[in-house]
Amino acid sequence: MFFEVAAPQRAVQVGFMVERRAFLKWVLCGIAAPLGAGAGGIAGTPSAAEEIAPSEPLRSFALGDPAPFDPSMVTEAARSLSKRPFKPLVADIPGMFRDLSYEQYATIRERPGTAIWAAENTGFSIAPLHRGFIFSNPMEISLVYDARARRVIYDQALFDFDRLATPSNIGDLGFSGFRVLAQGQGGFSERAIFQGASFFRALAPGQTFGTMARAMSIKTADPRGEEFPAFRSVWIERPTLAAGALVIHALIDSESVTGAYRFTLRPGDATIIDTECTLFARVAVDSLGLATMSATHLSGPLDERRDDDLRPSVSEVTGLQMLTGKGEWLWRPVANRNTLQISTFVDESPRGFGFLQRDRNFDHYQDDDQHYETRPSLWIEPIGDWSAGGVQLVEIPSVSEANDNIISFWKPKQPLAAGSETFFAYRQFWCWNPPEQPPLAIATQSRSGRGSSSKRRRFVVEFAGDILSAPENSEALKANLSAAPGSIVAVRTFTSTDKKTCRVLFEIDPGNETYCEMRLVLEAGGKPMSETWLYRWTL
Repeated sequence: MFFEVAAPQRAVQVGFMVERRAFLKWVLCGIAAPLGAGAGGIAGTPSAAEEIAPSEPLRSFALGDPAPFDPSMVTEAARSLSKRPFKPLVADIPGMFRDLSYEQYATIRERPGTAIWAAENTGFSIAPLHRGFIFSNPMEISLVYDARARRVIYDQALFDFDRLATPSNIGDLGFSGFRVLAQGQGGFSERAIFQGASFFRALAPGQTFGTMARAMSIKTADPRGEEFPAFRSVWIERPTLAAGALVIHALIDSESVTGAYRFTLRPGDATIIDTECTLFARVAVDSLGLATMSATHLSGPLDERRDDDLRPSVSEVTGLQMLTGKGEWLWRPVANRNTLQISTFVDESPRGFGFLQRDRNFDHYQDDDQHYETRPSLWIEPIGDWSAGGVQLVEIPSVSEANDNIISFWKPKQPLAAGSETFFAYRQFWCWNPPEQPPLAIATQSRSGRGSSSKRRRFVVEFAGDILSAPENSEALKANLSAAPGSIVAVRTFTSTDKKTCRVLFEIDPGNETYCEMRLVLEAGGKPMSETWLYRWTL
């Protein structure tokens, strides 16, 4: 009986290995080939019996030939790719697209009714994005249905170029990425964009795009120079209305690391993206960033203004929230610095971290175009044990709101060894408010200004929360405040049980130092009443 069972299993396995080899050959050969060189698809033309069901073909974008697909093939492709020398993407595009300004590029849109799956009641639609401007790298996009993948073919006629003069036939340019639209009662609405290197962003209903995520970062703010891993190919599974989720497989490549990623996107009151990745190191990597995020912060109430902007604040992130492995809630406001600042919050098995936009008051931004008060918060929830490492915060000086100058990520303590394979998983919440919040008072305002002498700097931090409404807590409340180097002077607290707030006013005297690390937590009876507020003042 053993051999009777084994024989057909071997036949299936051999067939699968042949399909896997064909898949790997297509991926590895296509890495350095211009799009259009193999426009037929990822394998040869199948028999009629293998064709995808009639409901699958698009109404607009043509598809290449179907080829077998299994998620494990992406992992195997990343593994095989890591054993080969790195070859940069072929990013040649006609000069008329390469030299576009942002404003010109933004006028290129897909024509109405051409989004993939828009008329098929799947709950999602996909809108491929044109190449141009800084988005010159190609991203191969394939659709997966019934264990078969078919490449989406570029078609110039499906894009509206507005006033741009384009030749009548520019060939197969491929795509720079894609938009994800989710179906709701009012039709389709944009929920995510995957475009440029390994960047992607998402939002919740009623929000505008802000914080950007990366699948992976390497050597960020490192004197050796940063690497930018890039999506080589993506495979998007055909969704169903009942499942309510969109699954995206991605192959990522860089000089040091390759990766096989699986993103599972679920729209709702928040957009949740489960991220699973297997990383393959070509060389030893000592500066890996996981769950990387970046955002713009040009000015805010903690910054010494260097401009003449009429807007009180120009910022899409208020600060970095962290929930440590030991259960301590930390809050670190961000700032636009005079010099590059890198802060590392050492931890083990972190329970969560992310960029939050806590200030939702339009009056604090006064921007009718950008609406920074509607930018999403991004909360990361690690899945599994991430062991030792630290949440790293990078603050880069900036004079333009076009720059994402605030960056954060988890940096593992253990470097990736050359030839190693490492798995990580985490959940992203693109939301108005994170799913898990401190059961304590939170810092709702942080402000800074000139102190009582030329060397001193004055700060006020306001905490708010239901815990501050109890009279017994209010009477016993004290501010546990420290600074190093430097000293704290003139500490005063103002508590209101009616408003459920406590304001802490103080000054720092850095002496002859050029920086000062501060730590503040409200306590009553030896127990914390607030999250821990952290901040670094720099000259």
